[in-house]
Amino acid sequence: MSQTLNASTLLAVPLAPLVGAALAGIFGTQFGGNWIGRRLTHSLTILGVLIAFILSASTLKSVVVDGARFNETLYTWMVVGGLKMEVGFLVDGLTAMMMCVVTFVSLMVHLYTIGYMEEDEGYNRFFAYISLFTFSMLMLVMSNNMLQLFFGWEAVGLVSYLLIGFWYNKPTAIFANMKAFLVNRVGDFGFILGIGLIAAYAGTLNYTEAFAKAADLSALTLPGTSWMLVTVICICLFIGAMGKSAQFPLHVWLPDSMEGPTPISALIHAATMVTAGIFMVARMSPLFELSDTALNFIMIIGSITALFMGFMGIIQNDIKRVVAYSTLSQLGYMTVALGASAYSVAVFHLMTHAFFKALLFLGAGSVIMGLHHNQDIRYMGGVRKYMPITWITSLLGSLALIGTPFFSGFYSKDSIIEAVHESHLAAAGFANFAVLAGVFVTAFYSFRMYFLVFHGKERYDQNPDAHHGHDDHHDDHGHDSHSPHESPWVVTVPLILLAIPSVVIGYMTINGMLYGDFFKDAIFVDADKHHAMKELAAAFHGPVAMAMHAISTAPFWLALAGVVVAWYMYLVNPAVPAAIGRALRPLVVLLENKYYMDWINENILARGARALGMGLWKVGDRTLIDGLVVNGSWKLVGMVANWTRKLQSGFLYHYALVMILGIFLLMTYFVWLNK
Repeated sequence: MSQTLNASTLLAVPLAPLVGAALAGIFGTQFGGNWIGRRLTHSLTILGVLIAFILSASTLKSVVVDGARFNETLYTWMVVGGLKMEVGFLVDGLTAMMMCVVTFVSLMVHLYTIGYMEEDEGYNRFFAYISLFTFSMLMLVMSNNMLQLFFGWEAVGLVSYLLIGFWYNKPTAIFANMKAFLVNRVGDFGFILGIGLIAAYAGTLNYTEAFAKAADLSALTLPGTSWMLVTVICICLFIGAMGKSAQFPLHVWLPDSMEGPTPISALIHAATMVTAGIFMVARMSPLFELSDTALNFIMIIGSITALFMGFMGIIQNDIKRVVAYSTLSQLGYMTVALGASAYSVAVFHLMTHAFFKALLFLGAGSVIMGLHHNQDIRYMGGVRKYMPITWITSLLGSLALIGTPFFSGFYSKDSIIEAVHESHLAAAGFANFAVLAGVFVTAFYSFRMYFLVFHGKERYDQNPDAHHGHDDHHDDHGHDSHSPHESPWVVTVPLILLAIPSVVIGYMTINGMLYGDFFKDAIFVDADKHHAMKELAAAFHGPVAMAMHAISTAPFWLALAGVVVAWYMYLVNPAVPAAIGRALRPLVVLLENKYYMDWINENILARGARALGMGLWKVGDRTLIDGLVVNGSWKLVGMVANWTRKLQSGFLYHYALVMILGIFLLMTYFVWLNK
């Protein structure tokens, strides 16, 4: 059996999408003279991602079946003192799984884009961007050191900025991409501080070497404080994850990122980029296990995000924003699992969520296409009979999302709830309430959207903004403008291919990923201090038994209640939501204003930062530095020079007189000293 992987093969995984992105971006756009057309552009980029997926799947097989591993440096960029700046790969179960998720979802999005962006002028540029994103994400998950991790981290942020603002003539898209860029910079500041502390005190950026010194780091305190150094490192690293994985209060950029085309909502903001923070914390588990303070902090942040972002999904009317807030809530669930030291459960939910959330986003895009770019679910209804493939795949995705037994989301989501229940951290009480309440909320907003879109009366003619949705500069693909239509095969085939793992992947993999050896050398858990996973393993008797037992548990009945309430309120008695909205108007206003987080950011934090900056500029820069140091110094020199210049008369008798007076003063001084 092979125990090592081939470096050249691994290198081809990220380079194949990069080559496709370079060819499309240079020769398929105005920058390179538009030498290649649309068909060749999407063929090259899809081929690159297909090669990456095939090689990733082969790598996963070698890792699982043969126990193969890889951890080597491929290139040394520079050595500063004893600190090595390297490019290298670490491939184990965690990396191999992430490689397959990234490349498979990216491949589906590439195929889907052929139909969705068919009439867009930036067709070739879009393919270049999404292939470049795939390369960046692969470099992030395959890295064996923090320098390369940070490179991939910033690269996906850059491409996200380009994709959110893809329609750069739309002011809302430009505002959204700048918002995403700035909020992520806040998180990245904490992230680079954490990396810097590791480099300073461990003397290395390599994962294996840094983890080997974890015990030494745990014995140190941050100079000048009583804080454990490892706690500060972990919280700084997690602040980076809060920005990238959109955790409260750095979540504000993700809903607005829906201004970009729908395919990137699936690729970046559901399946891959936003899970980078979850992956990073799981990879750094040997450090996080040393700090209960950091784990409690992570659990609290995740709980707030899981519950309160779910509430936001209830009042959204834009189909993409409903799914976006669902993503925020599910990211909160993953973060809660990290705080409970159930890192493998968090990554397991990352994988299952990637499939069904990409499916829901692409399904939403298919509905938008079928309804001629209407995105308001209030003006849909009855779509089921016009778009059968989109309907059934969206239903499967919704069932997976709410945790229906035997569906993929059930196995990962129920495992998170159970892990939190078994955790003995101080924050576990609130977290347990949040994840349980979130089950009902998730089921309610998911099936609110499902019923309003696919069932009930047809409301297309009631839309006051018909043909003026977010994608209003597209045409309607030549279809009749009065009735919905099923999307072309390049859209429906990815939906079907994503629906399959959304149903079965949890059942197939839970035993190996959570209770087997899949993550044995990738994730570290101190079972003596944090025994949630030990308790889960003791209670697990196979995926069938787990699903059958779920029928008697609270999460199942909470999810069922959410579905039933949504059915009653939006199909049976539609007057109820309006009545509840009037009765709870202050709460609705709070949700409509997104907890006033944007207002706080713009009117308190931004203005406060601007006032501080203006104060530092006026007092520190203009008054002290320019006024006192720079201008003051030359003025002082000028004054002294002007005074001494007057002493230089040019007459010899003046100089003789000064010498005589000087001698007289010196003699007087010495006489006075000798008295």
